[in-house]
Amino acid sequence: MLLQRIGNKGIRLGTLFERAAAKNPASLVVLDHDLDIAPDFARRSTLSEVASLVDDFASRLWAARVRPGERVVVHKSDGFDITLLACSVVRIGAVPVLLSSKLDGATVAELLRRVDRPHLITDQAKLDDELPEEVFALTEQVLLASGDHPRATPLERFAGVKRVEAVTMAPDHPTLITHTSGTTGTPKLAVHTGHTFQARYRPQATVARAISRSEPVAVHVSFVHSRMFTAMPIAILQGHPLIILKDDEPESVAELFSQVPPGLIEAHPNTFLRWEVLAGDPRGPLAHVKCFSSTFDAIHPRTVHKMLGASRRRSPVFCQMYGQSEVGPIAGRTYSVKRGADADGRCVGSPFYGMTDVRVVSRDGKPPTKSSPGYIEVRSDGRIVTYLDEHPRWQQQVNDGWWRMGDIGYRTKWGCLHLLDREVDEIPGVESTLEIEDRLFARVEDLVEVIIIPGTDGRPVPVVCTRDDKPLDRVRWQSAVTGLPPMAEPVQWRLEDLPQTATTKIKRLELARRLAEGPGTAAADTPAPGPGEDSPA
Repeated sequence: MLLQRIGNKGIRLGTLFERAAAKNPASLVVLDHDLDIAPDFARRSTLSEVASLVDDFASRLWAARVRPGERVVVHKSDGFDITLLACSVVRIGAVPVLLSSKLDGATVAELLRRVDRPHLITDQAKLDDELPEEVFALTEQVLLASGDHPRATPLERFAGVKRVEAVTMAPDHPTLITHTSGTTGTPKLAVHTGHTFQARYRPQATVARAISRSEPVAVHVSFVHSRMFTAMPIAILQGHPLIILKDDEPESVAELFSQVPPGLIEAHPNTFLRWEVLAGDPRGPLAHVKCFSSTFDAIHPRTVHKMLGASRRRSPVFCQMYGQSEVGPIAGRTYSVKRGADADGRCVGSPFYGMTDVRVVSRDGKPPTKSSPGYIEVRSDGRIVTYLDEHPRWQQQVNDGWWRMGDIGYRTKWGCLHLLDREVDEIPGVESTLEIEDRLFARVEDLVEVIIIPGTDGRPVPVVCTRDDKPLDRVRWQSAVTGLPPMAEPVQWRLEDLPQTATTKIKRLELARRLAEGPGTAAADTPAPGPGEDSPA
């Protein structure tokens, strides 16, 4: 789209911290964890120090014989050093392939085959406990971010090597490969270029301008997700101090935010859901937040209302963007204190003028409506250029330049887009499972998750999780379902037992399969582990 193309020189991840440090060398970077690649690196550092660390590891990778155009898979224990290693890989002209630490060994091996003999950066814990032996045969070499292994080379071995100059690749060259959520099977590998990433930057950059440059931006986003590589650059290039969170545990977050109050928070919807308890925290960890932002799934109005209510700023806003790993942000809307709890959670906003576009294609020859939704298709220059080793699958989703999102919905007469369901999650006779979930969240305060999935008999089955795993209040539940489509009795699981993606999205098809294999916990009983507790999330 036109406004995404003007002056688009590519995102240049390899020199990102260097350029940001040139403008604001002493700007603060705050971490809630230690880095595996540099355990002594301070949790509070400057942009200049982070830039030097990226340069250091780029030089180590060069010494390890990684060269421009080659692919480097990063699959290690979770941490911000995943993101930093990706920048180091790009700095020497190679292409990072980021695989979530939550992926199981068999899936990692399958993705390594698709990448075709890459270099692999992992760690001792992964090699000892999770990855199969075949990873050594599937890769050019195995490098260790931490620990030791007889068949792998520690990056520590190259400490102190001579620094090398940054390598600049063409903006249309692949700059990063991420994977899709894998909610419907083995994840696909999405190929991004410098151009496509920079195109995504622009619709989102305006959000950070809602706060002054002196105010910190806090980010709790999967370190392997494409959103990290727009949220983080926006913050540091605009001069904001940066807070990076690995842990979303409310107590630790409250402690950190009380010490370094953020003005803007970017996080997953389920993270904000977990942080609802912070609204009543006497330390006021969310009191200074002017803008909450989420760029993943649609968020529940109850959670929006609680976040906004926790802020003591004048006219705080919650920015929700609708998008996908393959295309970036497509549409957006804002919530205010006055329009939070009673807002329509199915409305995901309007396209970004001059940058993205949306259309809804009829499934039955009639104009799409709520009762007869259509396929959501979008346009954006932020779209990936292919699925690695699966280009025919990429082509199946492109129709004359329009990208099929895999969602169903409709547009109102005002032009805003309403998302009703994923195509694969649609249940016959139910207009929108997501709308039902919104209403249940609003009516049952103790719910921390509710997922409507089809049962073996076709009836909708609510799978519920409660705060602190308290037994579901059946009287309140019966009142809450009044006026909703008929559903089976609720099944209660512990939140940690639900199958999740790297962005904490619930794998609905996997959950339905597990439920069909055996019942979870009856909602009237004390919660116990759901089936498949030991399966990888």
